[in-house]
Amino acid sequence: MHVLQIAWEYPPHIVGGLGRHVAELLPALAGESVQVTVVAPRLRDGALEEVCEGVTVRRVDVPDSPWSDYPSFVAQTTQALLEAAIELQTRVGRFDLIHAHDWLATEIAVALKHRWRVPLIATIHATERGRGRGGLHNHAAQRINDLEWRLTYEAWRVIVCSHFMARQIGEYFQTPLDKVDVVPNGVHICGTPFQDADHWLSFRRRYVADDERMVFHVGRIVYEKGLNVLLEAWPTVVNKVRARLVIAGMGEYLDALKAQAADLGITGSVRFAGFITNEDRDRLYHAADLAIFPSLYEPFGIVALEALANACPLVVSDAGGLAEVVQNGVTGLVVPADNPGAMADAVTAALNRPDMARARAAAALREIRDYYTWPRIACATAAVYERVMSEWQNGDWGKEFLVS
Repeated sequence: MHVLQIAWEYPPHIVGGLGRHVAELLPALAGESVQVTVVAPRLRDGALEEVCEGVTVRRVDVPDSPWSDYPSFVAQTTQALLEAAIELQTRVGRFDLIHAHDWLATEIAVALKHRWRVPLIATIHATERGRGRGGLHNHAAQRINDLEWRLTYEAWRVIVCSHFMARQIGEYFQTPLDKVDVVPNGVHICGTPFQDADHWLSFRRRYVADDERMVFHVGRIVYEKGLNVLLEAWPTVVNKVRARLVIAGMGEYLDALKAQAADLGITGSVRFAGFITNEDRDRLYHAADLAIFPSLYEPFGIVALEALANACPLVVSDAGGLAEVVQNGVTGLVVPADNPGAMADAVTAALNRPDMARARAAAALREIRDYYTWPRIACATAAVYERVMSEWQNGDWGKEFLVS
């Protein structure tokens, strides 16, 4: 089975959860004997064409000034991706399925579906209406929502990462729930990134003093991650526990958070670490006493899995898929979203009872080893492919054009 994947994020260009999902899923699918080809924009280096980890990668160059006229940039890039896919099929033979990831892939995926008469599968990683807390606040948001609807409508089956997302696309796009498959994200189990205790201590001292507890957050700095709620809770925490909050990542909301921290008088106990490497991210998970993700909207929460895969105790909000990943009181602590008081209580409790926090982290690690592995996720995705191929072969649609 040869599957064409269409994604706007692929290594070395990874922005968020979509990029990490595609980067891990595709090699794992190749390990399940699925022939995988991906077309993606070349937004951050990478060869125009290569085979990496069993995946054939075809990147296309993009316009020189993408942010000056974003709609034109998207339209030109979509056309380049379309032409690359058509040229690929001419060279390598017919694709059996098309798998599109999120709204930016909609127009190329739908065009190829009808040109080649092959089934389309869509993964919806997040929704614009969800990011807007249930609303569409401008023309651009409405346009993205329309593309998300069209992708779910045109797809033979729709894959989402959580039951929360399944309910959301059912509500937002009237997608029948029997057309939706829930396949969670995965994570790699991490070993210790430190050579010895001295190495661990010297790294930790870059961020906190020896008598301070470390609470760590990493991710894109955008409103829906709920960091304003965490900062609102932080004065209560530091009144009870000597602790420092380390926030790593970049994004459009960073300046607003720095201003909020100054207004709250907590700049001395909050450090904005900026961009960090994946290696330092894992070191921080191991050095921290607690990881925290106070999201207001979260389709799944790969970051929570990453924290747990590094055996870091965890506090999360109950937004979206986070409450499906973390079992309250068993594998972490879960608090209501947008509730600074509950957030402060949970952080304080976890820091004051490190033995219980570490026991929850150990239980989470056992669950991850059993359930959230990429080979298991690839197997579930391949099962969706097999179902679609079986249904297509037993039907009439697309049989009039078996060659393009």
